[in-house]
Order: sequence, then C-alpha cells, then structure tokens
Amino acid sequence: MTGASSEAGQAIEAVFRIESARIIAGVTRIVRDVGIAEELAQDALVAALEQWPESGVPDKPGAWLMATAKHRAIDLIRRKETYARKLAEVGRSLTEAQPPEYSEDPAEDIDDDLLRLIFTACHPVLSTEARAALTLRLLGGLTTQEIARAFLAPEPTVAQRIVRAKRALAKADVPFEVPYGADRAARLASVLEVIYLIFNEGYAATAGDDLVRPALCEDALRLARVLAGLMPREPEAHGLAALLEFQASRIPARTGPDGEPVLLADQNRAKWNRPLIRRGVEALHRAGHGPYSLQAAIAACHTQAIRYEDTDWATIATLYGRLMALTPSPVIELNRAVAVSMSEGPAAALPLIDALADEPALKDYHLLPSVRGDLLERLGRGAEARAEFERAATQTHNARERRLLLERAARCGSCGGEGR
Repeated sequence: MTGASSEAGQAIEAVFRIESARIIAGVTRIVRDVGIAEELAQDALVAALEQWPESGVPDKPGAWLMATAKHRAIDLIRRKETYARKLAEVGRSLTEAQPPEYSEDPAEDIDDDLLRLIFTACHPVLSTEARAALTLRLLGGLTTQEIARAFLAPEPTVAQRIVRAKRALAKADVPFEVPYGADRAARLASVLEVIYLIFNEGYAATAGDDLVRPALCEDALRLARVLAGLMPREPEAHGLAALLEFQASRIPARTGPDGEPVLLADQNRAKWNRPLIRRGVEALHRAGHGPYSLQAAIAACHTQAIRYEDTDWATIATLYGRLMALTPSPVIELNRAVAVSMSEGPAAALPLIDALADEPALKDYHLLPSVRGDLLERLGRGAEARAEFERAATQTHNARERRLLLERAARCGSCGGEGR
C-alpha cells in the first residue's frame, strides 16, 4: 500500500468510526430497517476504500459517506416495488444530490435520526444483553470482535446476538421513532440502563485480568453525552451524563503502575481528571431527582473532597437512603451501609450488613463479604475478617480483585486480632 493509500485508509477508518452511527441513523429513516441500514453504511465504506485513495479524501468525508449510503438506500427502494410509496416520499429531495458535492445541511434532522436509532437499539423487545451489543455496534461503532472482548464473550455468541437482535426488531416491526408519553418514559429507562451497564462493565470488569477497560467507559460516556445533548429536557439523561463524567474522572487513579486496584482511600486525587469533574458539575445542575441524578450527587461528594478524610459521608449516607426509597435494592443498601460505617463507625454498619446475609441477589456477590471483612478488620476482629476476604476472593471472577482480596486476607492473618 502506498503512502497516500495508507493515509486514505486511516482517514476512512477514523471518519467511519465517528460518523457510522449518524450514517446508519440517516439511512434507517429511509429503509426503516437497522440491519439493512448498517449494510448500506458498510457499502458506503467500501466505496470510500475504493475511491478515496485515487480521488483523495473529500473536504467533508462524513457528508460524502452519508450521501453515498443514502443514494444506495434509494437505489434499493427503487428495486423493490413494495417500497414505491416510500420512494415517492423520500426520493424527491435526494435524487439530485451527488455524493462528492453533497453538503451537510445543519437543518437536516440527522440528530433526530440518531435519537431514533438510540431508542430503536434499546427497544424492550430485546434482552438487555442484546440491547448492549447492538448499541455498541450501531452507536459505538465497535466491531463484533471488540464487543466480544469487552464483555469476555465468545465472538460467535456476540455475532449471533447482534443478528438476532436485528431480526427481532424487523419481525416486531419496531417503528423508527422516538416514543412519547408513557412509552417514552419506559423506553428512556431502557436506554439509560444500557448505557449505564456498558460503562459499569468498563469501570469494574466482572471478569478477566483487567480491573478497568477504559475504552468501554469512553464509549458509554460518549453515548451519554449524545443522549443528553439530544434530549436537553430529560433530567435523568443529564443525571446519567453527570454520573459517568464523575466516575470517568477517577479512572486514572483506580489502578497502579501494574494494573493493580487502588482503593478509594489510597488514590492519588491529583490524578483525577478535573475537566471531566467540571463537566459532571455542569450536567448535575441540569439533572433532576431520579436514580441516576442521586448517584451523580453521591459521586459529586467524592470528587469535591480534596482528601479522603474530607469526604462528607453523612451526606452520602443520606443520599443512599433517598436512593433506596426510590429504587429499593440490596446493592444500594450495601453501599449505604458502607457510608454509615464511615460516618458513624463500623459497629453501626455491621448490623445493616448482617441483615443482607440472606438476600438471594447477594448470594454470590463478592462485595458483601468484602465489605463485611473490612468492617470486621476495623473492629479488630482479624480472624473473622480474614475468612470474609477469603470468601469474597472465591466469588469474584476478576483476577485483579481476587489478588487484592487475598492480600487483605493475608494482612489480617499477620496482624492477629488487631485492627489495621
């Protein structure tokens, strides 16, 4: 490959990664099928790979790809008599445009198309796993291999998950639209959940050798920003964006030089990303009082503390109490107990932890014995703390966390009955 071809190939890859979601969204408005739209977007990519090394990269490469994909969509509709009516509706305004000369009109409702695509990819007809995979594929621009690596799943499994998701949307004849009223509230919750789950998997990997997968966090954060920008009047969209901005700001300090976990109390706060924190504060001002907004307010308490010792744990415990009242969950109660232990002492929190012992949802949740071990260690009950840390180590599937838990168990054993 010549130098010019190599440069064109790199430009194509970069542009397509950035613009693919908008292209797929714009084409889906024409063909009303996300699977077909993705294929047409790929066709436009192939056309660029064939033409740009010879003709050079256009001044507006994203617009060129968009126009090419739309023209192919119109050609497809022309070949299908059943789409004659749609051609009459959408073809009139597009048939005269030529891809190289296409200029992107700011008034065109591409953003609206992108919003429709987000809601389509996260439709409740799909399972949570399918929504996450399809969202990363269509909106994150990730390949099947990248998605499989992100979730530590076999590539064929992820590929089938994406194919079935597209078929399910087509079979259910899911409209390419943003719902309104009660349907919108229900669908928005699904959209927010998927983005939140994607970020969480990157922030604290459930399995594998790495504690954090920053690329996955970046994709989720970008999606949250897009959603908040497209839905400025939805407080929870801003709440989720604020939460992810705050959490992402702490990623550089969460691991040591060799990738080992660094506990919150030991993190170098100078490494926290201040621009992201400022973005989080701005988003929080536009947020409401829903679950993501409350979690963002909790995260804000951490980022506002200059030192770990300055953390306002009493306010955090109160916020977790409000969150518990809004969306009851044993995991939220576990987090509230941690905040109580920091504001009122480990003895006050231990009964709260013990009350969760029989919760089915926490049966194999490694953070329950981990937190209990921490409380027991602080109370000077070293032998009991060691047993809890060892039990937590058997329950986690993340190698980095397992190593940390076993190290804490060993320290408890070496200090006998004394606390740290």
